[in-house]
Amino acid sequence: MFAKPIHLGSLFDDLERRGGTTAVHLSRPLDLAPHLGTDLDVPRIAALVRETAGRLRAAGVRPGDRVVIAKRNHWDYVLLNCAAARLGAVPASLAAHLEPEALRLLTKRLAPALMVTDAEVLARARAAGHDPSVHARRTVTVDGPAEDATPLPEIHGTDAPPPYRPPLDAPLAVMHTSGTTGVPKLVVHTTRTIMRRLAGFESHRWPVLGSRPDDTVTASYSFAHGRALAWTASVLWLFPRALSVITSPDWEEAGAHLFRHPPTTLEVQPATFVRWQSHAERTDHPFDRVRLFVSTFDAMHPPTVRTFLNASRRRAPVWMQGWGQSETGPLTFRFLTRRALARARGPEPTTRDLGRPIPGRTRLRAVDPRTMRPLPQGEAGLLFCRTEALCSGYVGEEGRWRSKLVGEWWNTGDIGSISATGAVRLVDREVDALRNGGCLEIEDVVDDRMPGVLECVVLGVADGPPVPVVATGDGRLDLGEWKGAVADLPDLADPVVTTWDALPRTATGKVRRGVLRTTLGLAPDTCGSGRWT
Repeated sequence: MFAKPIHLGSLFDDLERRGGTTAVHLSRPLDLAPHLGTDLDVPRIAALVRETAGRLRAAGVRPGDRVVIAKRNHWDYVLLNCAAARLGAVPASLAAHLEPEALRLLTKRLAPALMVTDAEVLARARAAGHDPSVHARRTVTVDGPAEDATPLPEIHGTDAPPPYRPPLDAPLAVMHTSGTTGVPKLVVHTTRTIMRRLAGFESHRWPVLGSRPDDTVTASYSFAHGRALAWTASVLWLFPRALSVITSPDWEEAGAHLFRHPPTTLEVQPATFVRWQSHAERTDHPFDRVRLFVSTFDAMHPPTVRTFLNASRRRAPVWMQGWGQSETGPLTFRFLTRRALARARGPEPTTRDLGRPIPGRTRLRAVDPRTMRPLPQGEAGLLFCRTEALCSGYVGEEGRWRSKLVGEWWNTGDIGSISATGAVRLVDREVDALRNGGCLEIEDVVDDRMPGVLECVVLGVADGPPVPVVATGDGRLDLGEWKGAVADLPDLADPVVTTWDALPRTATGKVRRGVLRTTLGLAPDTCGSGRWT
């Protein structure tokens, strides 16, 4: 019965019955239940999910309804998903980081029976003239009163009904893509895809990857992302010593929590690793016990990986780099070590080598973007995947979803090559690709050669050299040092220098390249077609 986590709505009930002793540590109290503090356990969380399900039922939620969740980032996104799923409703997680116009449009597509939000998100959207709550039958807030919204604590819930167990292939939860090139897509996952295929796979005690009884498993990213569901289920199913949640990349909050609860495994979105890199370079830091670092969501540059591996006092810490999409879950993975990164200097973009497909679960092939015919080994083309974890559609954009599906093969929209041994090397997103090569390789080299550069974003243009946008701590750049660093690279336009905070980002920390292009006054045309975003 308890071989693997299967049902989202009864997840914490099932964990409670198994009798695990995992502690849950939060960097700040849940917005959903601030009175519970920052140190919880599985039975208390299970009771909170049941209580919340009762409140949602009293608010009018019924089986088959959609429930939009859009609030300040916290792990209670997961708990609200579980509560809605318990009622047979379909939760849809929308990051509060979304632009108000995008938030309103996605809420309109979802047409929810209930919107769960907070006063700040509502106020910001309404001030911009894009009130998302008008598209919901009812709106509740988790943190206090707001116009035309009811505080959730004021809804006197009924006893939660027994957990609803949906068919394996029925919609279970909706989450959105990053939206780096435009309005995010609403991805529909089922019990089969996200619970059985993704969470179920990770809930085994795999060597290196699987959580151990003495682990403190820590994560910091956008918990509106579908990754949060699979991560929570798979980690807790293995009952480590502690599950630890950090809701903000700001060091004032994150640093204090990391020192209180030093992690042994750490999964953080790439932009946050970069923000924490300077702290990992100090002698006094909280990363010395980490045995496993995990990066997802976006590309990592070699210097950042080296810094964190060298910060650990473990004999052989490992960095697990995964590549995948919201639509598919992980497709490949690769382990990086200190030895591998010590050899990875110069122009070789080692973190672009994404490893191999997950055995028995994923197949990949590269095809010619024009003919869609498979390419020879080692030749770069559009990467297609075949996986049983593929989402079941896009809400409101079914034609767009079907246009990316060729038989049982899914068009990832990424350009890359596959070697004779099955190793995948990523070149770029098709929409961002340059005439020769990819932006990512140039960005890797700049990051490696110029330690003072926090981030380099190369934007391809259709009628001229690529434009590098360089973020530094103080918004200044030594042009002589820059010219020396890029002398042997393809021709580039003069760099645009900015600061880290000035770069527009998604909820998962990715740079919104389309918005950045507009801000800089660049034409929207790139060397890529953008047909498969």
